[in-house]
Amino acid sequence: MEDVKFNKFLISLNALIPLAFLAYDGYYARLGANPLEFFLRTTGVLTLTFVLITLSITPLRKIFGWNPLIKYRRMLGLYAFFYALIHLITYSIFDKSLDLKMIVADVWQRPFIAIGMLAFTMLVPLAVTSTNGWVKRLGGKNWGRLHKLSYVVAILGVIHFWMIVKSDVFYPAIFGFVVAVLLGYRLVGNRKGGAAKSTTPAVSN
Repeated sequence: MEDVKFNKFLISLNALIPLAFLAYDGYYARLGANPLEFFLRTTGVLTLTFVLITLSITPLRKIFGWNPLIKYRRMLGLYAFFYALIHLITYSIFDKSLDLKMIVADVWQRPFIAIGMLAFTMLVPLAVTSTNGWVKRLGGKNWGRLHKLSYVVAILGVIHFWMIVKSDVFYPAIFGFVVAVLLGYRLVGNRKGGAAKSTTPAVSN
């Protein structure tokens, strides 16, 4: 019998281990020559990783029949938001000293910052509406439409990462490939679903 609570504990433990290492290395000044850049880069990668893991749940369920994975999708999505929030807070406080004018100027002058801000803005309603209560309030269809923004967030995240690294695009390319596969699977699934509906005869009363 599956122990959901224990599995959630394991997910949380594994999700927080990278942050613990970052905090430990930061305390002992082991984050390299540019610790702020390293911290921002790592939390950004963790955000994108959790976004893609969350988006992978549905394909894994349908392809391999791993239906219990659905119980952990919300948690994984919230960890994506958690690391995105840490990423934003770190940038706002330690890079820009909470200077709103500097942040606005950065958004205006540096496109990758604007893209990152847009991605975070889209993550906010996804995190807020992740509960069962919001599913009921919005209705299943509307909730599903809203949460398709996850794919947009993933695309923006890859672009943000790509623009930051400039020349060394190996890791952004890997993330981009995963996003392309997930989007391709989604589009093929939608087409098959649409074709199945169109070929189903109407039932007259």
